[in-house]
Amino acid sequence: MANKKDTKRNLVFRNKKAFHDFTILDSLEAGIMLEGSEVKAIREGRVNLKDSFVRIIKGEVFLLNAHISHLSTAHTTYRPDERRSRKLLLHSKQIDKMYSKVTKDGMTLICTKLYFNDKNMIKVEVATAQGKKLHDKREDLKIKSMKRDTQIALKNYK
Repeated sequence: MANKKDTKRNLVFRNKKAFHDFTILDSLEAGIMLEGSEVKAIREGRVNLKDSFVRIIKGEVFLLNAHISHLSTAHTTYRPDERRSRKLLLHSKQIDKMYSKVTKDGMTLICTKLYFNDKNMIKVEVATAQGKKLHDKREDLKIKSMKRDTQIALKNYK
């Protein structure tokens, strides 16, 4: 189910595991540097962000462990590494703000969404998040289950 924000965007992938494992506190949009046929592969949905994470290395932000499969129909012999680190494009003030949150508050940077914006550019939503404990995950599942049961009861009542 897409949010109102996502209706304008062509959402390619949403990292559901991130929403299960982390409490998302703040997010921002970043560009991503891609090589070769990676854009076409993303258009076909050949991307996996499940175990990916974001790191700040020497004042630059990188998306690590994201898997973008090679496109077999690409007309080039150049094959970029599928799990290579990809640089994210952010302003230095945004990087400094994220760096201070990560170092002082002990938060984590994760990638939550990958999508095409209005200008057909590939964007990544980077979020500062805090890890959930096991009891928090159970509580969220319980609330989700209760909401689903009430929706079914209301549907059957009419």
